Amino acid sequence: MSDRSINLLKRLTEADAPSGFEDEARRIFEDELREIGEIKKDRMGNLFCSHTGSSDTPVVMLDCHPDEVGFMVQSITSQGFIKFVPLGGWWGHVLLSQRMTVMGDKGKIHGVISATPPHLLEKGAREKVVHIEAMHIDVGAADREEAMDKFGIQPGNPIAPFSPFIPMANPKMLSAKAFDNRCGCGLVIESMQRLAEQDHPNQIYGVASVQEEVGIRGAEVSVARVKPDVAIVLEAPPADDLPGSDRDALQGIPGKGIQLRLFDPTMIVRPQLARFVQDIAEEKKIRHQVSVRRAGGTNARAIHRYGQGVATIVLGVPARYIHTHVSIIHIDDYLAGLDLVEALVMKLDEQALENIYR
Repeated sequence: MSDRSINLLKRLTEADAPSGFEDEARRIFEDELREIGEIKKDRMGNLFCSHTGSSDTPVVMLDCHPDEVGFMVQSITSQGFIKFVPLGGWWGHVLLSQRMTVMGDKGKIHGVISATPPHLLEKGAREKVVHIEAMHIDVGAADREEAMDKFGIQPGNPIAPFSPFIPMANPKMLSAKAFDNRCGCGLVIESMQRLAEQDHPNQIYGVASVQEEVGIRGAEVSVARVKPDVAIVLEAPPADDLPGSDRDALQGIPGKGIQLRLFDPTMIVRPQLARFVQDIAEEKKIRHQVSVRRAGGTNARAIHRYGQGVATIVLGVPARYIHTHVSIIHIDDYLAGLDLVEALVMKLDEQALENIYR
């Protein structure tokens, strides 16, 4: 295992950075990469770090999104409870009684999503999913005035899940919030650091594209700045090895390697790029698993459609229970992804680019 990678993932996942409020995660990205190259940002909040090897072409974009699913304060009731709206996709089943961090004007305030005890529920109500619109966060305030004036909570404040990073009994299994997509952030950071020490035959851009969880917004802007020839999107897709899954259709098993996504409803990977990636993974004996997804999408949706088109592939660290307070990954999948990105970039020269677009 890599203590360096685990410590970086701990810092990244414990940063509170819901969509539109990515500052804490972006600061880590900046701190880690400022010695690689100048950090630039655009008006959207996207971050860019470039490094030129032996040639300034082709241009390779390594993309991640620093935001996590979260919430925003919508209003405060007269009793001091917080009403909220989602930032990204949530399912009501995973929220009741969970701890939250309200990022208020006077600092962070911890709270709990209130839940009616079963003793007070009618029988039929116990069997229903509570809608987010009916939920509140209890921050321990006596009333609206205390919540707003003393605690500094205001409509528009972001809210993040509260969940510390914890290695599990099997130390290769790691538990934390926001692996989607701090795994991708870590892979971009560490890939840039590795490649900056080598004579790679291209120009690479490490990019943190904001607001992915609310509609691929940052990537629509960041790709226009980079103008890549090829893009590798680093992600943390949902693992599919849970109880009840079709055992004959598993394509995202923690511990079985980095996932190569060839299709989802938003992008079909160019066959020549797919073959290029798989050949290198096999040549380097990097554990990987191929995925054809029936649902979902990533920043690749926007990136591959830019200009005349950008050959793009998504590499992902399978993560159980994404879009909840606690997800689980296997560190070996992350390290396999790091090895594969390095190997791909070292092979992406002008001849490889010509073959990809043949």
